[in-house]
Amino acid sequence: MGRRRPDTPTLEEVAARAGVGRGTVSRVVNNAAGVKESTRRAVREAIAELGYVPNLAARSLAGRRADAVALAMTERDWRLFGEPFFAETVHGVGDALAETGVQLLLTLIRTDEERKRFVEYARGGRVDGVLLVSVRADDALPDMLAEARLPTVLLGRRSGDERIPYVDADNAGGARDAVDHLVGQGRTAIATITGPLDMYVAQCRLRGYREALARAGLDGGPSWTAGGDFTEASGRRAMAELLARHPGVDAVLAASDTTAAGALTALREAGRRVPEDVAVIGFDDFPLARDTVPQLTTVRQPMAEMGRALVGLLLEEMRDTGDMRDTGEREGSGETAERGAARRRVLLRTELVLRESA
Repeated sequence: MGRRRPDTPTLEEVAARAGVGRGTVSRVVNNAAGVKESTRRAVREAIAELGYVPNLAARSLAGRRADAVALAMTERDWRLFGEPFFAETVHGVGDALAETGVQLLLTLIRTDEERKRFVEYARGGRVDGVLLVSVRADDALPDMLAEARLPTVLLGRRSGDERIPYVDADNAGGARDAVDHLVGQGRTAIATITGPLDMYVAQCRLRGYREALARAGLDGGPSWTAGGDFTEASGRRAMAELLARHPGVDAVLAASDTTAAGALTALREAGRRVPEDVAVIGFDDFPLARDTVPQLTTVRQPMAEMGRALVGLLLEEMRDTGDMRDTGEREGSGETAERGAARRRVLLRTELVLRESA
């Protein structure tokens, strides 16, 4: 006959042995902050004495956790989900979550009805937190999630006074660096192709472009700006517009690498050489930048670092939400939410990567 398996120690037994509450044991098991070192030692000693082994599934049920987070991409035009930015974002976040034991759920949100359905889905306990990507200035989804007390972190911002925790790149600084480089090469007729200006990221890149031109004493008026939407087609069209307005244009800063690729096509069709006649700089440094002819000089966003920062901030938000539930903190504490957001705003540096196009 086989040996009888002894009873498995429970979380409650560990709490009783350590002389603490069940929530404290949970925080120690999850290596959360906010536990005194002496209490942490007592809990760990009780775990060792009883031979307690945390069970992920049981832990999730007991703590009302799903061990899953949603990566929600909010974009009206579904064609844009084919752009490299979205693939790189999924890759960066997925890598950052790989060793956490947390599942990543991808969802695409386009309409107000889909926003409402997603909030109800998330409130149902199916995910522990939400990462939002491609949020525009008028998007109410971050506020809807905050009102539902769902831990949420944005990639990018809706405005300069964003209250929801976010991770962003220094888009204005990156654009300034790009224009400074062009000015240093002796370029004096420098145009730009923007992203959609209802997105703060596009506003920042345009602002950086204009600030650098003003500092150099060069014309950065409206006629030197053409609107785009981060796509290759918009870059091709906008570059053709700029050539028609300013035949002597000698450089262009594009708001994305795909936009820059479209600009290269338009310049080639117009018989302009790159970089001899017109220098071109993109933004993002996705693999596409190395596949264009000529290869793109571009402003690199640190996507891997941004992915790690996004996941790190979201896990902090999830931990703090769990701590408030365990300690019975009053729901709807605006002061607590504001403190959390204030310390969770991450702005990462960009880098100008020099290649053949500028």
